[in-house]
Parts: sequence; C-alpha cells; structure tokens
Amino acid sequence: MEAAHLAVARFLKAHGLKGAVLVEPLTDTPAAVFVAGRRLVPMDEAGAPSGPEAVLRRGRPTGRAWLLEFAEVDSRTAVDRWPWKWLGARREELAPPRADQLYVHEIAGTAVVSEGRVLGLARELAGLRGEFLVVEIEGREHLIPFRRPIVRAVDRAARRIEVDLPPGFLEL
Repeated sequence: MEAAHLAVARFLKAHGLKGAVLVEPLTDTPAAVFVAGRRLVPMDEAGAPSGPEAVLRRGRPTGRAWLLEFAEVDSRTAVDRWPWKWLGARREELAPPRADQLYVHEIAGTAVVSEGRVLGLARELAGLRGEFLVVEIEGREHLIPFRRPIVRAVDRAARRIEVDLPPGFLEL
C-alpha cells in the first residue's frame, strides 16, 4: 500500500518567537506546494505521520529555504513541542514524480549502480540539504553526492540510481 502522505520538506529550525519554521523544500514546485490552506503533517523517516496535520497559514521563500507559518503553531514553545523532522502533504494533492525522480521515502533500498555493477543499496539521504546518498558498500558506509554529474540516471520503476564515481572515490 502506498503512503497517504509524501515528504515535501525537511525541517531545518524554528524561526523567531511566533511559531514560524524554516524548511528545506523537497519538491521542484515549492510555490505550488507551500500555499495557504495546505494541510501538512509531521512525518518520521519511514514516511509515517508522527503528529497531527497543521494548516499552512503562510509560506514564503527565503534563499534556498522556505519560511512556513501554521494556524495551529503560534509560538516558539509550540514549535518545540511538535515532532518536526519531515513535513508531508497528502499524496493526491501533489503532482506525481517523473520516471527519473524518486520520493524521499523511496530512496531507502534503491540499488546504486556504477558501470553496470550494483555497489550497494541506498539507506537514506544525508546532509543539511539532503545532498548525499548514504550507501553501504563492502561493509563501509559511503556518502555519494546526490547530484549531477555524479548521478547519471534515476530509474524509479527499476528502483535504480546510476552513478559515475571519480577514480578512487570508494577508497577514500
């Protein structure tokens, strides 16, 4: 069964004293997702809701991040009580990913392939902005940059991420 909610943002930090939060968008269309009235729910790493839904009162970009304000969260104290990690939106309210994109919850268990050989399975995204794939290869954990030109192709249907690693990368 597919998840009812999908991660659209990663919580970065509380902002100010009136309950605003700074998030990293995990969507290519944050202006369409972070609109007033959108219901978002805190989620855990597995994609399961970890708290009640909150109605977005206002969202605006600030650099590469977004500042969000919720109707139900009106103080820094309230922000501290919420189980922030990821924020999800209802699946049916979001545009589906292209064949060369993955939802965040689909990354764990996806094969990481180089030169036709499976190196290992991705465990998660890491880094402040989710810029690294965490992959265990031959008993060692590696952080592989999750961007072009290192990532050559993503095949959602095959659950496969093709990478082109620089010579000696796995020996580091």
